[in-house]
Amino acid sequence: MKKYKYILAVSIITVSIFSCGNKNDKADGYGNFEATEITISAENNGKLMQFALDEGDQLKKDQFIGFIDTIQLALKYEQLVVSKAVVSSKSKGVLSQITVLNSKLKTAQISKARIENLIKDNASTQKQLDDVVGEMNVIKSQITSVEIMNAPVVNELKSIDVQLAQIADQIQKSKIINPVNGTVLTKYAAPNEITTFGKPLYKIADLSTMQLRVYISETQLSNIKIGQEVNIKIDDADAMKSYKGVVSWVASEAEFTPKIIQTKEERVALVYAVKVDVLNDGSLKIGMPAEMWITTKK
Repeated sequence: MKKYKYILAVSIITVSIFSCGNKNDKADGYGNFEATEITISAENNGKLMQFALDEGDQLKKDQFIGFIDTIQLALKYEQLVVSKAVVSSKSKGVLSQITVLNSKLKTAQISKARIENLIKDNASTQKQLDDVVGEMNVIKSQITSVEIMNAPVVNELKSIDVQLAQIADQIQKSKIINPVNGTVLTKYAAPNEITTFGKPLYKIADLSTMQLRVYISETQLSNIKIGQEVNIKIDDADAMKSYKGVVSWVASEAEFTPKIIQTKEERVALVYAVKVDVLNDGSLKIGMPAEMWITTKK
């Protein structure tokens, strides 16, 4: 009986020691790595003539990836260029008339200024000035009349210029240009496929710096601030692998713990989300679980 009590007492002490050890070794936050994923979509309709990328490729910002068939757009562009030339030839005669009339108006203005100076010296008459002013008014009326005649042609030329700009923009958007530095996560299309505006082509994310989203309790909130350096640990073959992280964001409002975090009791607790930036050495993946340690614990 005494032996039984002795064994029971030793067992209780041992369990207590291990329990205290687990409590002391508990991380300050648990979560998963994530990255900003961007889905690149087609900006035009047509056949995908070239699409040179594969999943896992490292892409640079403004890198040319491929293009969508632009033959029809190019033909329409050339057609508009010819139409503009035809319309421009129609307006050349009208524009030459305006040039001649503007030249006459300038000569009349010079004569008016000369006569006004002569009148001051009593070397000219008011009638001569009135004649010049009348001539100027006639020329201005002629210019206005010609401009009215030429207005439809000018408007047609402006309309063609707008159409040319639209087609040039469509041709430019037929080129697939990668917008950000990153790694191709998923490829949705292949060369020679017919694509449409808004259809996803591939998904990319910058994995050089990963964001660990962890959740902390209200009592831990005072120990966290933006810019603070923390320790991040992930599972490794033999032991935990450590990284240095920097807190980049702290939620302003509490939320219920996501279901993926810990036990049922912890899931119903109110917590605050925290994002930690961690430089990726190639081992960190999207969705990988990790621990956050505010201070080094033994």
